[in-house]
Amino acid sequence: MIAYISGTLLDKQVQRLIVNVSGVGYELHVPLSTFYQVGEPGARVELRVHTHVREDALQLFGFSTALELLLFQRLINVNGIGPKLALAVLSGIEPPDLARAIRGGDIGRLTTIPGVGKKTAERLVIELRDRLPPSAVTDVAGTPVAATEGDDVRNDLLSALGNLGYQRAASEKAVERVMTRESSRQFEVLLRDVLKELAR
Repeated sequence: MIAYISGTLLDKQVQRLIVNVSGVGYELHVPLSTFYQVGEPGARVELRVHTHVREDALQLFGFSTALELLLFQRLINVNGIGPKLALAVLSGIEPPDLARAIRGGDIGRLTTIPGVGKKTAERLVIELRDRLPPSAVTDVAGTPVAATEGDDVRNDLLSALGNLGYQRAASEKAVERVMTRESSRQFEVLLRDVLKELAR
């Protein structure tokens, strides 16, 4: 079982790397977050690895962070999600945002990921919400971030707007503008102001 690889990046294609380790080239499938992180051919790379064994193949999946690896391993344990879809999920959303959406039950955010429909999003929340440690939700620097009251209200607002038929992207912008200028954290007050914002 290969769990870690350190070597020189030999070749780089979208979601696929070849790493030279002491003269042996290892092919690794990677999410876009890792793809952009590793640099160009010739660079020194260190990757956490998940070894996936099938009857007809042995595949290596590489990740630049422990969080990516954790999420990938959790995803492939969800019924109906294989390594290919799990990689697509990680490529469609930043890992901390994915963890936050799952723990917050944010179906609307999850369905914006290519390849994830409503049923799959609901399955992710049901099966993974309690299987992701709080430390999985991190900021850009990798520091654990606790959920705040503002996060809960924001999720409630986005969920309500989705139920009312508003597009996700427009809703997120309107909620952000209102919550930036509005000191109140009462759901009813914020929802009224967000609806006014969207009506402009």
